[in-house]
Amino acid sequence: MPVIEELLTEARRRRAFSAAAWSVGTTDQTHSRGLLGTTAWSSEVAVTEDSRWDLASVTKPVVAMAVLSLVEDGVLTLDDTIADHLPSYAGTDKAGIRIRELLTHTSGIPGQQPLYRWARTRDELLAAIRALPLLGPPGAQVAYSSQGFILLGLIAEAAAEATLDVLVAERVTRPAGMSGTGFGVPDPGVAVATEDDPWRGRVVQGEVHDENAVVLGAPAGHAGLFGTLADLEALGRTLCARGCGAAGRVLTEAGYAAMIAPRTDQLASRRTLGWQGVDPVDSVAGDLIGARGYGHLGFTGTSLWVDPERGSYVVLLTNRVHPTRQNPAIGRLRRTVNNAGFALASG
Repeated sequence: MPVIEELLTEARRRRAFSAAAWSVGTTDQTHSRGLLGTTAWSSEVAVTEDSRWDLASVTKPVVAMAVLSLVEDGVLTLDDTIADHLPSYAGTDKAGIRIRELLTHTSGIPGQQPLYRWARTRDELLAAIRALPLLGPPGAQVAYSSQGFILLGLIAEAAAEATLDVLVAERVTRPAGMSGTGFGVPDPGVAVATEDDPWRGRVVQGEVHDENAVVLGAPAGHAGLFGTLADLEALGRTLCARGCGAAGRVLTEAGYAAMIAPRTDQLASRRTLGWQGVDPVDSVAGDLIGARGYGHLGFTGTSLWVDPERGSYVVLLTNRVHPTRQNPAIGRLRRTVNNAGFALASG
């Protein structure tokens, strides 16, 4: 049994997830790929190529690529502020936060906020974000912020005069060849289950796991994309090809280079525009990815990591929050799978 399949089979035996998929490759070669498990612990339905995985925060870098495409077209600049595009933020402590700070999680807007617990409508949730006190001045620290990416999505919509789902489709998923990726799923039956959610009182399957995204009720910048294994492979190949997708360019060479350049090395965590970099200690990217590697995690158990120097990627898709998010097993497993993947890709 190949190493990655063995690692994931053993992890499923320990009930780290009910389903997993993986792929290791380059722009023109797939070194390893596969699917295993069932769409839910209570189901005998095996995951297939058509299965849709809740990508969770892997949505963020996809939205970031759409934003950078708007920068390439002159619709936005990285130094535009929130108030430039969202007038309701004028006069607030967030008015002067720049797009580059939203992309690098240095905005100071608090993250990990369960706003859905008291904000029951879209307007209430957006008002709650507007009222959140900043953690500190913009640019002073890396503080992961889904709330910042919600605002980033709103800025992109306002600047381009189009909804986020249209922007992502036209500027990222379509040229990248990600034909099965979108906000939501065509049929709940093809979705991989996530959490038995106390807030909803049921197992979530076929709708976004992120509760703040549920309250927003529309495509959001921080979470909500579903995709297939083949789609994440297509994204990995596009990134290894420096922004050139199967059906067209997602980003120019200049846009791609700007996207992956480290922006926060003077701070505690390495961030690029929309992506997480490789930290020197305890990086979830593993031990064998190059120093300029980048990637992103999804809370549901998904991830994509790219080594631009070697031109290789590792995709891991799981439903590790099923049936509960109180499951830490994915942490070390992510590192071991990435190690196995980048070792394989290096020959």
